[in-house]
Amino acid sequence: MLTVVQVLGVSSEDEMVACFLSGELASRRFGQNLRSHLAAAGQAEQLLTHPDLSDAGANFARRALLAATRGYGENRDLFENFPAHVTWTRALLSADEAAGVRYLDYSYWVELSGGSRRPADAAARIKAGLRAFDVPNEPFVDAAHAFIRGERFPPLILVGERQDKLVCLEGHLRLTAYALGGFSTGIECLIGTAPAMGRWAR
Repeated sequence: MLTVVQVLGVSSEDEMVACFLSGELASRRFGQNLRSHLAAAGQAEQLLTHPDLSDAGANFARRALLAATRGYGENRDLFENFPAHVTWTRALLSADEAAGVRYLDYSYWVELSGGSRRPADAAARIKAGLRAFDVPNEPFVDAAHAFIRGERFPPLILVGERQDKLVCLEGHLRLTAYALGGFSTGIECLIGTAPAMGRWAR
């Protein structure tokens, strides 16, 4: 079981939304759809690349964007059964704590990890040349090489009923890259906790 994480300070829903969208903007899988929604809303990428959390209008625009693309606040898609009231914290994970984080309960990540939803198991399977649903593993390997070279990644976004039992909400590729690179101490993350989070973070 995970120990209590090293807390850096209080975070917020607005910071989580901004971090989530920033991560998806850089994603090969989700970036283009996000850019399309930005354009449709008449917003520039700067809304996501340089978020001003003190700007209430910008915060509202980002929440609307996450609702449109991923169902945030609308109890659908990725955020189905996600609690409305979540306490957000900035923290650092040790290598052991990061290794204990599970992938979300989604078919691809279950398959990639051989059913365990553990990133270390996924890393072992990737190193063995195994693929999930024949999807190439190169993005994980490329990200792992960047991590090993010393590149810093955006914070992972993790959730759970408590800080000692966490599931990845955003950052699966980065989490897998950390596993391929052998993890490290001091992995930045945002942690969201709520008594009802068990409905989502199974």
